[in-house]
Amino acid sequence: MNFSNPLSPVDRIVKQTSHDGQSVRVVSGSTTFATTCNDLWDAVTNANRIPQWFLPVSGNLQMGGRYQLKGHAGGQITSCDAPNAFDVTWECGQNTSWVRVRLAADGDRTRLTLEHIMPMDDASEEHWRKYGPGATGVGWDLGLIGLALHMQTGETVQQEESHAWMASDEGKQFIRESASGWGEAHALSGEDADIATEMARQTALFYCGESESG
Repeated sequence: MNFSNPLSPVDRIVKQTSHDGQSVRVVSGSTTFATTCNDLWDAVTNANRIPQWFLPVSGNLQMGGRYQLKGHAGGQITSCDAPNAFDVTWECGQNTSWVRVRLAADGDRTRLTLEHIMPMDDASEEHWRKYGPGATGVGWDLGLIGLALHMQTGETVQQEESHAWMASDEGKQFIRESASGWGEAHALSGEDADIATEMARQTALFYCGESESG
């Protein structure tokens, strides 16, 4: 499979707000796909299609049901409005955050907006101070590349090929550009530009598997 980046430009937003009475940070990415809302909805909610571009998933993918991504996060489906929107909890280890997905027609394409909402608590502050929004944002951008490839070809994105591409020069360049984009969005949210840039640099080093001297 040709992994040359098929992803349309991503609009990135970083902000602070409140969720269920607590202070949170929101990392939001939005991009479009050349398909209908119904088809994109099926790709992101059908247990048979999700593994074709992301990770194997188990559970009851219905309102109120619980899901588990193999080797990753699990949680509960807390809201569902097919084919336009769903919300889930994102439970990873002892940490709980929230993910919202929204679909909307955008000309002859469909726009997908994904918000990852994270509590501003002691458990997450050290991680945020080092990596900022890119730690979450780059991961989702990489996931959206898989979705874009699947929507473009109809084929299953093999995890081995995906990991090999991420380790390639082209994959690392995408990671650096994604991290830089999240750094720019972070600075626009009010963070000091130098701090946001350094956080983005640390994120890129992490995803590229490079040391400080690498």
